[in-house]
Amino acid sequence: MECRAGCGACCVAPSISSPIPGMPDGKPAGVRCIHLSVDALCALFGKPERPPVCLAFKAEVELCGDSRDSAIRMLGWLEQATV
Repeated sequence: MECRAGCGACCVAPSISSPIPGMPDGKPAGVRCIHLSVDALCALFGKPERPPVCLAFKAEVELCGDSRDSAIRMLGWLEQATV
């Protein structure tokens, strides 16, 4: 599946424990990544400094559902289930 334009749920819902440019301690769950634009696009997309964890994420129906709200819920649930 292709990422939904304007979603950005994967840049908000999960925590990221590895350093991100400008976020040396990573990102807590539920916190918007500082590189997520107001249009919900990644400002690091295609750049070498994009973290490996972000590169590895692939949008899938099972993770993203059928809307941004579904993705936030599903990714948030997965975050809680793996803490």
